[in-house]
Amino acid sequence: MNQVKQIHAYTVRNGVDQTKILIEKLLQIPNIQYAHLLFNHSPNPTVYLYNKIIQAYSSSSHSQHQCFSLYSQMRLHGYPPNQHTFNFLFSACTSLYSLPLAQVLHTHFVKSGFQPDLFAATALLDMYGKLGTLEFARKVFDEMGKREIPSWNAMIAGYARVGDMEEALELFKLMPCRNVVSWTAVISGYSRSKQYEKAMGLFLRMERLKDIRPNEVTVASILPACANLGALEIGQRIEEYARKNGFFKNLYVGNAVLEMYAKCGNIDVAWRVFDELGTLRNVCSWNSMIMGLAVHGQCSKALELYDQMMSEGTSPDDVTFVGLLLACTHGGMVVKGRHIFKSMATDFDIIPKLEHYGCMVDLLGRAGQLREAYEVIQSMPMKPDSVIWGALLGACSFHGNVEIAEIAAESLFVLEPWNPGNYVILSNIYASVGKWDGVAKLRKVMKGSQITKTAGYSFIEEGGQLHKFIVDDRSHPESNEIFALLDGVYELIKLNRSSFEWHLDLDLSY
Repeated sequence: MNQVKQIHAYTVRNGVDQTKILIEKLLQIPNIQYAHLLFNHSPNPTVYLYNKIIQAYSSSSHSQHQCFSLYSQMRLHGYPPNQHTFNFLFSACTSLYSLPLAQVLHTHFVKSGFQPDLFAATALLDMYGKLGTLEFARKVFDEMGKREIPSWNAMIAGYARVGDMEEALELFKLMPCRNVVSWTAVISGYSRSKQYEKAMGLFLRMERLKDIRPNEVTVASILPACANLGALEIGQRIEEYARKNGFFKNLYVGNAVLEMYAKCGNIDVAWRVFDELGTLRNVCSWNSMIMGLAVHGQCSKALELYDQMMSEGTSPDDVTFVGLLLACTHGGMVVKGRHIFKSMATDFDIIPKLEHYGCMVDLLGRAGQLREAYEVIQSMPMKPDSVIWGALLGACSFHGNVEIAEIAAESLFVLEPWNPGNYVILSNIYASVGKWDGVAKLRKVMKGSQITKTAGYSFIEEGGQLHKFIVDDRSHPESNEIFALLDGVYELIKLNRSSFEWHLDLDLSY
């Protein structure tokens, strides 16, 4: 930087115009502000220099608005923008999340007489895709005479971002050639839309390819699927791969590994990863650790970690409070939970969301304070969902409260009339207090509406693969061998039980 200042001073003293060289060097450092200041005092600004400054701002995380100030200045002073100008502006527009601005730029681009080349068309559809206007993005995509992998990837990522995985997968299948970004776009889309089984299946297919290697984004996208499926063995293998390839320096990867261990219940390893992140930790790191401790019964440690988080200067967010309220719920700490819930608004200006009210209903319901839990639901500024009413119904089942159970169940019957579990729980509550007429009525309703209980299923992880089973499932390609083995295990159990009972009889004879 000192060398650049010396060159600048020399050019000023000697009347030499080296603006182009100086700006290029400043942008390499980078020092955009100094480059912009130098550009403003340039006696002969060019379209090239305008584009260089616009490009630099478009890549900046907080200064994209400067691109459009420069663009306005450029047009005002009679410097005609070229295709490169618009490509950089399309990129900046994405970061500002402004559809009207995007459409104005697109209009200017067309009125300037440019025909979208491959690069410009890809930038356009990427812009519309990231803004969530898939109809505009698809129109650009369909009108492209030639498409390269980045064009396909941008369109697939757009669909995946809004959760339209059917369209994303359809385009993925149509691609003539795929790279790691293509695979990652679909995997991350499935993971974000909580279709973890599909994300895992696609990742395992990708792993078998010789010419495609997962990158940092792939790893950070698939680890949440491992966490939610409980696929610890696969997660450990991915962590080993990430460390081997230097991906662990990426905080997103580190946080994903931490969350995976915390959700899978391997708290000791989660602690080790949390400590390893050290000063790199952000609020997501703290949240994952607090949540992991909370849901696995280490409630006091979760609250202690929150105190440590505050003392180290990291401000909590709404997710932090979900973890804290879960800790209070699992620890039966009603008074502490009430205090934490109130502190959200009073101490941190965080407005409680649906999840926080749900935690409070669960906390109070488990503690048997069903009337207060119901009052919390009535006081909510938003409409309660099936999770909140389900928590109240579950608490009524545990404590045998018919009156409030009926209120919760009626709301659930409206919200999810297809769910047999709500009918079964209310029927069990009636049975527990001897209201057999209520049991008969519910059975009649279920039969009349053809509501049947869906079979539960399990995942088994073996040899780095996930296998899904339901009761008496014969769909697995090796089901004959599996059931033969199970029969053998069952016979062995019967044999051992008979032997145990025989020995027990001998002991009793004494």
